[in-house]
Amino acid sequence: MSTYKEQIDKQRIPQHIAIIMDGNGRWAKKMGNQRIFGHQNGVTSVREVTEAAAELGIKFLTLYAFSTENWNRPADEVNALMDLLVKTIEAETPTLAKNNVRLLTIGDITRMPNQTAQRLQQCIEQTKHNTGLSLVLALSYSSRWEMTNAIQNMVQDAVNQKLSPNDISEEVIANYLATKSMPDPELLIRTSGEYRISNFLLWQIAYTELYFTEVLWPEFRKEDLYQAIVNYQSRERRFGKTSEQVTQ
Repeated sequence: MSTYKEQIDKQRIPQHIAIIMDGNGRWAKKMGNQRIFGHQNGVTSVREVTEAAAELGIKFLTLYAFSTENWNRPADEVNALMDLLVKTIEAETPTLAKNNVRLLTIGDITRMPNQTAQRLQQCIEQTKHNTGLSLVLALSYSSRWEMTNAIQNMVQDAVNQKLSPNDISEEVIANYLATKSMPDPELLIRTSGEYRISNFLLWQIAYTELYFTEVLWPEFRKEDLYQAIVNYQSRERRFGKTSEQVTQ
């Protein structure tokens, strides 16, 4: 029996995959440990998925690492997450550089502790010239924050007479979003068996294929990603057209 990797059509690899990494806390509880233990073990999954995406030639991999709503979690967990985040990124940056992976972030980084933001920016600088996979970490991110920020900037440009109502189109709006330098994701994966989007890339996933798996994030491995891609490739993507129009 062939593996999922062997079933992948290399000619139809999605350019951009986004993942809602869910289930760290439940996995830790299942293991009889505190929530941070789940986040720590989720790092292995990030490493595996990033490596698999780079090997397949995927151009963008966006991981929902920390939402604006996560700031409402207990202070101890938030502080531990921030510490784990920056230490992990610093430890992985040499490997990212070696593998031609570029690190990017989207989100309200101004809310992060100054030292954390500065150390994160240093890692981004070290990989900015890489031309392979772009690993995009959504940090202090939510779609409602992103859209609010975009509208504020559009209004400011209108006040400064750089933008008029007649100028506004879908393309113009997209250019004010945090993802303006990347294509919309073709595939969105959510782990842990939850069936919701959780305020993630709401504008960008208008025609994205959604894939939900029961696998908890700390247990998600390369073969799980390959399975999601095989499932994605089995679907007909119509973008509002009929099947007959797509196949013509």
